[in-house]
Amino acid sequence: MSRKKAKDQTKLYTHPVRTRVTESIYNRLNAFVGNGDCHSIGEVARRVLSKEKILYVLRDGSMDAAMEELIAIRKELNAIGVNINQIARHFHNASAPDQRLFHALKVAEQYNKVGDQVELLLNEISLLAKNGCKSDQREEYTGPAQL
Repeated sequence: MSRKKAKDQTKLYTHPVRTRVTESIYNRLNAFVGNGDCHSIGEVARRVLSKEKILYVLRDGSMDAAMEELIAIRKELNAIGVNINQIARHFHNASAPDQRLFHALKVAEQYNKVGDQVELLLNEISLLAKNGCKSDQREEYTGPAQL
């Protein structure tokens, strides 16, 4: 089964253009592929030649440690939630009142762990709020003079 033809035939890339560039220019073009919204060096070259904008994203590594801490807290809260669900299932399946009391105490213990994790989470969020939340900066490339 063949591909459908494009509706607007004038927007197709039909004329191949080849060129050679130095290693440094190739690396700069490749940086736009890794950090920009272009998916290939050919797309970068087309946008430069047609003077279209290229979105370039700079990552700020200062927030990486905080993000890792938040991810760890999220995973632990998820694990605690799974534990609470398992204990609740055992609680509902228990027939003796002593067993139900035992499972209720286990749930209370898990909820205390949730409280501790929420305190850590709130502390981390307050630190992020103090430092500002500028993890990504976006710049637009507008022409060959900036390349």
